[in-house]
Amino acid sequence: MARLKIKEILISGEREKEIVAKGWVRTKRGSKNVNFIALNDGSTIHNLQVVANVEDFNEGLLRDITTGASLAVTGKLADSQGSGQHVELIARDIELIGKADPEKFPMQPKRHTLEFLRENAHLRFRTNTFGAIFRVRHAMAFAVHKYFNDKGFYYLHTPIITASDAEGAGQMFRVSTLDPKNPPLNEDGEIDYSKDFFGKATNLTVSGQLEGELGATALGEIYTFGPTFRAENSNTTRHLSEFWMIEPEMAFYDLTDNMDLAEDFLKSLIRYALENCKDDLQFLASRLAQEEKNKPQDQRSMELMEKLNFVANNDFVRCTYAKAIEILKNSKPYKKNKFEFPVDWGIDLQSEHERYLVEKHFKCPVILIDYPKDIKAFYMKLNDDDKTVRAMDVLFPQIGEIIGGSQREEDYDKLVKRMEEMNIPSDEMWWYLDTRRFGTVPHSGFGLGFERFIQFITGMGNIRDVIPFPRAPKNAEF
Repeated sequence: MARLKIKEILISGEREKEIVAKGWVRTKRGSKNVNFIALNDGSTIHNLQVVANVEDFNEGLLRDITTGASLAVTGKLADSQGSGQHVELIARDIELIGKADPEKFPMQPKRHTLEFLRENAHLRFRTNTFGAIFRVRHAMAFAVHKYFNDKGFYYLHTPIITASDAEGAGQMFRVSTLDPKNPPLNEDGEIDYSKDFFGKATNLTVSGQLEGELGATALGEIYTFGPTFRAENSNTTRHLSEFWMIEPEMAFYDLTDNMDLAEDFLKSLIRYALENCKDDLQFLASRLAQEEKNKPQDQRSMELMEKLNFVANNDFVRCTYAKAIEILKNSKPYKKNKFEFPVDWGIDLQSEHERYLVEKHFKCPVILIDYPKDIKAFYMKLNDDDKTVRAMDVLFPQIGEIIGGSQREEDYDKLVKRMEEMNIPSDEMWWYLDTRRFGTVPHSGFGLGFERFIQFITGMGNIRDVIPFPRAPKNAEF
């Protein structure tokens, strides 16, 4: 008999037909006459209650059914006699597939700290919280591909190993096959990467953008969705060393087109989550509400469903960087020295500044544009004032920047000049410059950090809790 997933069983609720359910035991309780087993197979946040009459089963079998054990249960559905579920499975046969030693299994049915669960990331999927998070993550990954496919974009696989540094940050993971104890040296006593596997120094990518631009200037509209890596020695709730980026690039798009796409994209993803992840989002909303109760009133987060609807149902305000600085300087927090970081034209805005603009001043999502060129990347298109670039950052409540993007500089001479100003060797980027030499066009794009977005959707406070196996300084377990 074919197994039915618990999600399908609970939706159909078909009585009197014998079925097979398989899953892992969340809890077991009962009396000398009957055992109630909560079974979960990961297909839904909800458990299937299995009713096992003691007289029908071997005592040793029932004793071995403990939290974490895996079972195959054959039986028929019946109306539940208790609260919490509308149907229950009356067991005719139970097969114990895999035992779980109750003395050693760490995921016992009690409250665990998120820190403890990170230390047991290989098993944390079995908790309600992480089951919900990773079902939502899957739904959002599917929604990303669906959105761009429906828009006529092409999914481009950009390289993970690269010789370029798209951001000019220099904090990259080296990829090499050279002997680390005795690498070949050149005449200057430096490592001779011409003897390496690729014949040059190579790294793990920090972005697929530059290669994405090559695709966009032939295919029209493309997007990348893949892993990126930053060797930044930062142990914060906002940083990962390995994370996933979504980066669309579009030919013939100016900055306004870029902003329109970013707003529509984000709203589409959130609406998809609200429509297709209701049970998991409601669970995560309840979890967040419990967590927020312990915080002072002025430090509490917006309720999760309210926050998602806040973005989905509001037009994004568009504001220049210069206007934002003016607003911040006229704000009460600035005048009362409540901001931790200074406010002045030319600074890179901090999260506290971004959140003030969204949550206090405009009271809706914000897209900031026209940033000073000195704090932005070389590839962003210069404005006529020669001081600012056609950059855009999308700001969300509680999290600040969620998307960063720009119209790209399509003028060959201006781009070369910017590269010289920022000490980026143009001879190594000849392939990138060729797109400006042969049939250049206005084009734009942006990047969305997938984990940052999943944090927003789920209400989780630490970015390490929204990726299956977090990679961070001194942490590469599992």
